[in-house]
Amino acid sequence: MTHKSSTTLGANIDLVRQQFPSLDRPAIFLDNPAGTQISRQSLERINRYLIECNANHEGLFETSRKSDEVLHEAHAAMADFLNAARPEEIIFGNNMTTLTLHISRSLARSLQPGDNILVTRLDHDANISPWMLIAEDKGCNLLWVDIDVEEGTLDLDDFAKALEKKPKIAAFGYASNLLGTINPVKKLIQMAHDVGSLVYIDGVQYAPHGPIDVQDLDCDFLVCSSYKFFGPHAAALYGKYDLLDELKAYKVRPASNELPYKFETGTQNHEGIAGVLGALEYFEWLGNQFGAQHAQVWQEAGFSGRRLIYKQAMSAMKDYEFELARTLIEIIESVPGTRIYGITDRDRLHERVATVSFRVGDKDPARVADAIGSQGIYVWNGHNYALAIVERMELLEAGGMIRVGPVHYNTLDEIERFGEVLKQVAV
Repeated sequence: MTHKSSTTLGANIDLVRQQFPSLDRPAIFLDNPAGTQISRQSLERINRYLIECNANHEGLFETSRKSDEVLHEAHAAMADFLNAARPEEIIFGNNMTTLTLHISRSLARSLQPGDNILVTRLDHDANISPWMLIAEDKGCNLLWVDIDVEEGTLDLDDFAKALEKKPKIAAFGYASNLLGTINPVKKLIQMAHDVGSLVYIDGVQYAPHGPIDVQDLDCDFLVCSSYKFFGPHAAALYGKYDLLDELKAYKVRPASNELPYKFETGTQNHEGIAGVLGALEYFEWLGNQFGAQHAQVWQEAGFSGRRLIYKQAMSAMKDYEFELARTLIEIIESVPGTRIYGITDRDRLHERVATVSFRVGDKDPARVADAIGSQGIYVWNGHNYALAIVERMELLEAGGMIRVGPVHYNTLDEIERFGEVLKQVAV
């Protein structure tokens, strides 16, 4: 293991873990792609909201005004986290799936029978089924972009071929929630824009692992879920202001026509949004504590203030998780009979997040996951809603895969312990 200075995240992992109360138990949480543990800052925000300012929107009294202040600050913080141009470009909702179903209905109003919509086989079904439903309702064609089965990456030639049909909407992910593959999203967005497509990005899997800059990407929409980045069960959608302003929102008549409120239908989960703010405050703590070595590169890119601190935090996490991913892949590969699906080339680990999926020979993934879970190590099994991937790899009837997903609060010792258990289970 390489030497780390005392200011790095890896050298202070115990301090990091102290920010997560639920880690104080004899369990190893490697189920993080489905939902991370919640940070202390997020819990405190939720608790404080419910005690100090639990009220509905726009009331002419103290708790309502305080509630509105918290919600406004959450929009502003999320805009900073994603580097959106303004807070009004951030829409909060229950989860990525609900937000995508909601916004897809508004986007569908501009579609005509025979129009094309692009989706990929590398995606979570939440960025496939909503567009399938819209295509069915509007008489549109669904263009499927294939994957390289051996590498677990998007087939870029097939992507370019699909774009020749000039889809009105191109929907694809930042990173695969099953294979961990990071797509070259900036390149793909430019390719889609060149043929006139609106681009809808599922950023859920990437958001806990690396910095996102929606202005640099130039995506039209990007959605992520806070329960995947150390907050409560909630989600946020970014959309370019002019696009959101133009779109018709499906809402009740008394609701505001202004952004972002016209898309935040009904009474929102205010305490959840406060918890999102708390999760982002955790990132501020992390960036201030362990991100100094990344400051210069982001300052040179034009970042300052809170936006700079967020980028420092995510860069520090990304560096640390690179080591976790490398170690995890080596340990799984050392177990006879295992096969990892996705990128394993050590020179290409920058093309994936630490989420790793594999099988152990012909063993049922559910039985393997259950046996691992009985030893206090939590992993997932099945298709994990990446239905198109396991169908394409002809693994659906065989039970899918075993998915292991460390994040920055996990340790190398935990990865090694997982390896010990896996060797016992694989026999």
